[in-house]
Amino acid sequence: MAASAPVYARYPGLEGKPVLISGGATGIGAAIVRAFAAEGARVGFVDLAAAEGEALAAELEAGGATVRFAACDITDTDAYKAAIAAIEAAHGPTLVLLNNAASDTRHDWATATPAYFDGRIAVNLRHAFFAIQAVAPGMIAAGGGAIVNFGSVGWMMATGGYPAYAASKAATHGLTRSFARDLGKHGIRVNTLVPGWVMTQRQLDLWVDDSANELIDRSQCLAGRVLPEDIARMALFLGSDDARMCSAQNFVVDGGWV
Repeated sequence: MAASAPVYARYPGLEGKPVLISGGATGIGAAIVRAFAAEGARVGFVDLAAAEGEALAAELEAGGATVRFAACDITDTDAYKAAIAAIEAAHGPTLVLLNNAASDTRHDWATATPAYFDGRIAVNLRHAFFAIQAVAPGMIAAGGGAIVNFGSVGWMMATGGYPAYAASKAATHGLTRSFARDLGKHGIRVNTLVPGWVMTQRQLDLWVDDSANELIDRSQCLAGRVLPEDIARMALFLGSDDARMCSAQNFVVDGGWV
């Protein structure tokens, strides 16, 4: 018997809620943008990929969604904070923040320079801290909110080839737990969403070959592949009232690998 198509939950409490997503133009981020827009949230997202971001925003707006895109380099903290301010001026104070943006570009530890290392930290960790700093006052004034930082199973599996990326993603868990303690008294939940090996176009183009598919088949408990939409479903849950007593936790979506 063929498996039936999945029937997903709906989150009516997200309707009209201001949501901010980094790295939202492609891949996992685009799936998250689509998912929150489908729930009727007021979605703001940023990305360096201007053409892709503008096309996604135009498509969703044509379908009746409330979406605002800003082309932005999240490693430029002042520019990123300005983009956040502009989105909040249009949509209201952010009540759900998803720090999705990252780059898992492979790098050689033997030749990495201090500048390169600092750049990996900036794109994979630092922007999350300053986005929280920018939106938390609005959440405090509103009496609550949800922050979702994005980790990775890569460092949990002791994967080599990207030590600065792995260090950034491991540090994300500490960032989550500390902010969960500092902001929890204000009703703000802070969690880490940990994707497995997600079949984005980037992964398929660069790294998913026959040997990678064999590794995935051998390592996951579940058959099949983790898709961007699977990560988006967990993001919806963590941003919703259904997760109201979830904070300082890791939510792993990896097909049962780690």
